[in-house]
Amino acid sequence: MMEFSGNCLPTTIGSLPHTDAREATQLMLRYTPHIPAWVQMPKLPKEDMLAQFIEGIPGLVYHEGSPHFLNEEQEFENEVLAFYEDDLSVTEKASSTHLEKRFAVSPEYASGLYALIDALKDGSPLPFAIKGQITGPFTLGTGLKDKAKRYAYYDPTLKDIIVKSLAMKAKWQVKKFKPFGVPVIISIDEPGLVGYGSSIFISVSKEDIQKSLGEIIGFIHKEGGIAAAHCCENTDWALLLNTDIDILSFDAYGFFDNLLIYEKELRGFIERGGIIAWGIVPTHDSDLLSRETGNSLVSKWKHGIQRLTEKGIEFEKLLKQSLITPSCGAGSLSLELAEKTLSLTREVSDKIRKEYLISQ
Repeated sequence: MMEFSGNCLPTTIGSLPHTDAREATQLMLRYTPHIPAWVQMPKLPKEDMLAQFIEGIPGLVYHEGSPHFLNEEQEFENEVLAFYEDDLSVTEKASSTHLEKRFAVSPEYASGLYALIDALKDGSPLPFAIKGQITGPFTLGTGLKDKAKRYAYYDPTLKDIIVKSLAMKAKWQVKKFKPFGVPVIISIDEPGLVGYGSSIFISVSKEDIQKSLGEIIGFIHKEGGIAAAHCCENTDWALLLNTDIDILSFDAYGFFDNLLIYEKELRGFIERGGIIAWGIVPTHDSDLLSRETGNSLVSKWKHGIQRLTEKGIEFEKLLKQSLITPSCGAGSLSLELAEKTLSLTREVSDKIRKEYLISQ
């Protein structure tokens, strides 16, 4: 894994409300050229969070606009066998052909990924790092259902297929961006974890989710990538902090106090070099976003930093091990507010870095 420090640089969660990949990519590069993330465009049906990473998963069909498993059909067993054969070809034989054929994310499902590659090849300044993302296994596994409308995450075979497929898609992204010679961050986006611990998921254990995440994180690390995890609301933060993630991305605007409850785990994460991606620009409330300024958000960030230093965490360490981001994706915002989100993210980062003389 390449050495990487956050140094309060700006990056994004991923999504924008655009439908033109080149236009969205140029906007993103204007504001976050240091760590560009390929743009997800959820207004396009195949770039919806559940749909975007399902290519190559056996037994999935669309019904009434939503994908679900036909895992009780006779043909499903043959499809599963072929899936595991391809998986083994990659893991045991390092087959690039099978990785590309089965586990690539195609332009039809991720036009922003290819637009970013084209932009970087066409002369955009080389960034400090590049960020990709996948939907997390818990979010995808509880978003997909079988024909009987049971959550896929509760079926051991379906869950294993989802985890292995996502791990391979993460690996594929690292390989895709590695030729640019800069660190590659892959974020495992888990908004579904807000439901962890609720009555509907009472039978799902923390250890089970950590095992699923751990398999994906392992593939990212083995390929030389940096593993991030993002949850845009509140969850059991110990669940994520006690995995091997390198970056924790969270809504610092709305849920900093909730994260602070897990002081022991957070301290351990930072001490081992973990980076905090401060989601300080609010995207969940258009009125809030309209009212905030760069100065008001810097003040909010400083308050959070002060709370951490009061608990004995070194200020210089926090500066080095921080990123500045929106609180969540901007895909549901208007074009105007989405650009304001990017502009504020850059402004907050610039102000912090100027004040504290961060050189990178």
